[in-house]
Amino acid sequence: MTESAASTDLTGYSFEKAVAELESIVARLERGDVALDESIAIYERGELLKKHCETLLSAAENRIEKIRLDRAGKPAGVEPLDRE
Repeated sequence: MTESAASTDLTGYSFEKAVAELESIVARLERGDVALDESIAIYERGELLKKHCETLLSAAENRIEKIRLDRAGKPAGVEPLDRE
């Protein structure tokens, strides 16, 4: 794994890019053809990517709004998504 690939700065990563890299890491680890030291390094990278994805999903969830309908079924406004 190169220095740039091992970078912990994921600010420019979209959700899709992070998931794609995470899937690649999982596939490599599942194949079992990676040296132990590299396995540990890419596992740590995977943990960073997972946390990044969780953060992005949480941010998206916080932005989701549900539409309130009036008695006629027309949008009456929006309100934040209720958290359970």
